[in-house]
Amino acid sequence: MARSQSSTDAVLKELRQFGLAYPGAHTKSPWPGHLDLAVRDKTFAYLSIEGEPLAISCKLPHSSATALMLPFTKPTAYGLGKSGWVSAQFAEGQALPVDLLKSWIDESYRAQAPKKLVAHLLAAPSAARAAVPSRKAESKKSRRAAAATRKKRER
Repeated sequence: MARSQSSTDAVLKELRQFGLAYPGAHTKSPWPGHLDLAVRDKTFAYLSIEGEPLAISCKLPHSSATALMLPFTKPTAYGLGKSGWVSAQFAEGQALPVDLLKSWIDESYRAQAPKKLVAHLLAAPSAARAAVPSRKAESKKSRRAAAATRKKRER
């Protein structure tokens, strides 16, 4: 195994452990090549498996427009992008923004989990909450910029 792949696998394991720390979170493997994070059998993060390039998809109802401005992202396929799902893929050796990906997992968990489980997070502050951008942080200007970026990619 190449050195960069082992570092990618370590990040993937770290992200999976981070997601599994949420109330009711568990892994789910709906098809080969994925070991996803779910809560009450509802996926909140699609993750690649070890040995493959890092790929992640999360539901980002508050930060999707900003996330889509990044060069390694695109709307998630199969129509999920219309519902705020964003996918990121990283080439071998590419720098991995671990804190950003953790904030996406947090936002996605909160979007997919039942309100009762999210309430547990509000009662017990965690380090993960500190990494999550404010819902108001995404301005109209950033949404417009993301839309312009998407149009350029489509050309």
